[in-house]
Amino acid sequence: MRVFVTGGTGAIGVHTVPALVAAGHAVTALARSDAKAGVLRSQGAEPISVSLFDRRGLADAFAGHDAVVNLASALPSTTAFIRKSAWTECERVRVEGSAAVVGAARDAGVRHVIQESVVMIYRDGGTDWVDENQPVDHYPITRGNHAAEASARRFAAAGGEATILRFGVFYGPHAAHSEQILDMARWHIGFVPGRSDTYLSSIHVADAASAVVAALTAPGGTYNVVDDRPLTKREYAEACAAAVGRRIWISGPGRLGLLLGDRLTSITRSLRVSNKRFRDASGWRPRYPSAAEGYRAMAQLR
Repeated sequence: MRVFVTGGTGAIGVHTVPALVAAGHAVTALARSDAKAGVLRSQGAEPISVSLFDRRGLADAFAGHDAVVNLASALPSTTAFIRKSAWTECERVRVEGSAAVVGAARDAGVRHVIQESVVMIYRDGGTDWVDENQPVDHYPITRGNHAAEASARRFAAAGGEATILRFGVFYGPHAAHSEQILDMARWHIGFVPGRSDTYLSSIHVADAASAVVAALTAPGGTYNVVDDRPLTKREYAEACAAAVGRRIWISGPGRLGLLLGDRLTSITRSLRVSNKRFRDASGWRPRYPSAAEGYRAMAQLR
């Protein structure tokens, strides 16, 4: 299958491109610099330079491809995460960029579009399991995700096949925040956003990549892509500490994180998300059942 990837050098994309190549697909990917083009070539992909916001240019690039995988994002750094202004470019990428990608895919006659999204758009589920039928929430930093999902649904309404993958919190190599969390754990500090008994649903970047590959042959639809076993925030912090041979002495921001409201609600809410629908539809299985196994593997690479 000929597959075009946007965001191919990002946290997920850098793992997705080689996974697609290894699965036998011919991969073309968007490159924003010569350096990134070199990375893509080294992974076996053909880089191409075109603006994410140029619908006509994208349509020309997409011509002859069977599927487009839109992983383009512009997440702010960990230190800037709580500033609303830091999300401006990410929102533009997901609102305007995703609309351009979907429009171009339709213009080029692409059959299948896969759109990245996140499970953090769900409402707080407490201790209940959250599946794709649960109601979603609308708060400022999710505007881009909702817009990107809406673009994908328009593609399906126009007769194409659209798959929306709602990923858990990414961790693993090239996911900067998770590397920082491991560094904190080495100093016996646990990252616990919100109440320690609430759930965080995560996904290793390698498992996110294998899910994209599996989605190419699964029926279109909306799917949660998360670990098999979500951990509570306390378990998550302890798993990170165990991965580097430490124990947690202090943790935070804890309940203080709740005071920041919408600016941290994506990670302070409780989300015990189920991946059952995607497992059943695609046969996909994560290599790392939980963050405990995933962070252990990550620590061994550092």
